[in-house]
Parts: sequence; C-alpha cells; structure tokens
Amino acid sequence: MRRSRRWTDRIQPVGSGDGESIIMPQNQSMTRQDVRTLALAALGGALEFYDFIIFVYFATVVGQLFFPPELPDWMKQLQTFGVFAAGYLARPLGGIVMAHFGDQLGRKRMFTLSILMMALSTLGMGLLPTYAQIGLAAPVALLALRVLQGAAIGGEVPGAWVFVAEHVPDRRIGLACGTVTAGLTLGILIGSLMATGLNLVYTPAEVLDFGWRIPFLLGGVFGLISVYLRRWLEETPVFKALQERKAVSADLPLRVVTRDHRSAVAISMALTGLLSAAIIVLILMTPAILQKSYGLAPAVALQANSVATFFLTIGCVLAGLGIDRLGGGRFFLLASPALGVMALALFMGVAANPDWLYPLSALCGLSVGIVGAVPYVMVRAFPAAVRFTGLSFSYNVAYAVFGGLTPIAVTLMQQVSPLAPAYYVLAFAVVGTVIGAILVRRSQ
Repeated sequence: MRRSRRWTDRIQPVGSGDGESIIMPQNQSMTRQDVRTLALAALGGALEFYDFIIFVYFATVVGQLFFPPELPDWMKQLQTFGVFAAGYLARPLGGIVMAHFGDQLGRKRMFTLSILMMALSTLGMGLLPTYAQIGLAAPVALLALRVLQGAAIGGEVPGAWVFVAEHVPDRRIGLACGTVTAGLTLGILIGSLMATGLNLVYTPAEVLDFGWRIPFLLGGVFGLISVYLRRWLEETPVFKALQERKAVSADLPLRVVTRDHRSAVAISMALTGLLSAAIIVLILMTPAILQKSYGLAPAVALQANSVATFFLTIGCVLAGLGIDRLGGGRFFLLASPALGVMALALFMGVAANPDWLYPLSALCGLSVGIVGAVPYVMVRAFPAAVRFTGLSFSYNVAYAVFGGLTPIAVTLMQQVSPLAPAYYVLAFAVVGTVIGAILVRRSQ
C-alpha cells in the first residue's frame, strides 16, 4: 500500500485492497466514444460556467431590483457582490460533498447532478420576483439560489476533469483536461458577449424591466438540455474497475486524502493558486485595472478582455497538447516563466504604447492557457479510489482562499506600484516553476 500512496509525474497506480492496481486507460488512440464524451463534457462545462458567471455581468441591475430602493447605491452594490461571493464560499462544501459520493457511487451520477443543480438554480434566478413584488424574501431567495450555484460549480469543475481523464487514453489526458478547461473559459466569453449584446439591443430601462432575465432563463434551459445529453455518457472505465474489484474506498475519502496524500494536496493547492492568479488578475480584474490605472475607455478595455479570453480558450487546448508531449515537470518549467513575462509585458507595454493593447492581450491570453494543464497534474496526483475527493478538496479550498484574497492583495499592492498585478502573477509563476522542478525530480 505504501507504493499506492506515493505519486509522481507519471501514471498513478491505485492500490486496491488485494494489492492489485487500477490505472488509467492504456489504449493509444481516442475512440469515437471518447471524443463524444469529451465534447459533451466541454459543452456542459461551458454552459455551467456561463450560468455561474453571468451574475456578475448584471450585478448593477440585480442590486437595483433585489434590494430596498432607499439604500444608497454603494450599499446595494456591496450586498450584490456579497451574494456573488457567497457562490464562491459554497464551492468547497458542495464540491467535497459531491466528490465524496462521486468516489463512493460513481462519477457519472455526480457529473449529471452538478449541471442539474446549476440549471435549476439559474432558471430560478430568471423567474424570481423582485423586491418590489415580495419584499425581503427576494434577496433571501436570490442568496439561496446563488449558494446552490456555488455548490454545483464546486462539483462540476473537478468532476469534469476526473470524468474525462478516466475515459481517454493515458497519452491524451492533457488534451482532455485542457479541452474541458477551454470549455469553462468559453463560458466566461459567452457571458461577456451575452451581456454586451443585450445592452446593445435593449435600452437601460428595458434591461431593468425584463432584459436582465433573458440570460438567466437561456442559461437554465440550455443547462437542462445538457442534463438530457449527459444521459448518454457512460461511467468511467476506471470507476467500473474499482467496483468490479471491490476497491471503492471503504474509509471516508476525505480522511484518506488528508491522512495519506498530503504532498499531492500541497502540490494541487499550489497549482490552484497559479490558476486563480492567472484567471482572476489577467482575465477578470484586468478590464477594471486598465480603466482605473491606465485611463482606457471601458469599451476598449472590455474588447481587449474578450480578445484575451478568446485566446485563453485556444491556449488551454494547446497547453493540454503540450503537457501530453512534455510531461508535467518540463511543461511547467517552460510555461510558468512565460506567464510571468507576459503579465509584465501586458502592463508595461500598455503604459508605453496603448496601441499594443490588443496584440499583448492576445499573447497574454495564450500564456494564461497554462491553466489548461493544471488538472493534468492533479488527476494523476491521487489514486482513483479517492481521486475525485482529493482533486475537489484541493482545488475548491485553495480557490476559495485565493479567490477571496487575490483582489484584496492586488488592490493593496497597487497603492505601491501600478505594476502590482503583474508582480502578483509573477510570484505565482515562480511557484509554478518550482513545482515543475519538483515534478521533474520525482519523475526520474
């Protein structure tokens, strides 16, 4: 059993109770079923992440409709973002609970449940009565639905990575995880385009009256369609093998993870820090930073952000292909410094010449694609019997911490230097480089 608890950059065997091992699928090419599984997982991830992120694009409208009109605008905005943050706080609990049952009952059940929860909660938001109609019950119901969204996304992201990784051949795990991650980032882009389109088609008064409901209703309907499509997915071969050999963990999966796989948890959390720094700073925060610190017009900053997100989607797939070829260690040794350099180039370049904004945004988005390679390491870090729980615990807890602290840290650092966002990302790029060196050493 000692060997089953040790993980390296190579394939991670899963020790069963009788000393046998269960490993990833070893066939060398992807079958048509593998491709269909990957496509459905990426599509579902895109729609689910769209459902989760669309809230922030209509935060101002939601604040006006769901909180007392006598409150000052800043208080409405604060409460609205508090509801938004509640989704992030619910991610660890929801993710860990769903992962527990995913390790005990099967990946497919939880994979389908997560998108059903997201679809119903998003549809519910689109149908919610406002404060003017039902009073304080409106913000309470909004908060409850947002918490349900957070629990759903906490299970969806790690669940999708585990599900596709256990379906495809070993030499295509990076591509599979990178493609699913690209689907998640595509959901951000779809949300941005939806918000932009609605504000072009409808007047502010129409958006406030009914237009804001459209993206939530569409997200809920498309989510339910994805639930139906996921019925055609099959349980992963790895979990089937666990069941056949009666190797499903008899102990509490979370206890096993925290007791026997602390090194894997530490590496996975550090990589999640890298992922969150790249996404939150260079994708989610950069439009506001460009406007406030560099004086760019909101439309210009948002257009550049759309360019960066589009190239991020491409970068995730390229990162998956790259890590399949190079292995985790060598990939992060090369890609992490590139991320840090591009973060510096973006902010320094825009300060020197604003005309460089769009090409630098594209290159920066490609470098942020490193996040598509992160799950490759994490799915290999834990044995199959507790893989879902190990990945979900590490990812969701770390993302909740870094997701909450990153905006605060970057904002405070900006008081010292306008290049603070780049320095923050650069610090995590160093972390990624160190992890790459560790993975190389452990693979030897």
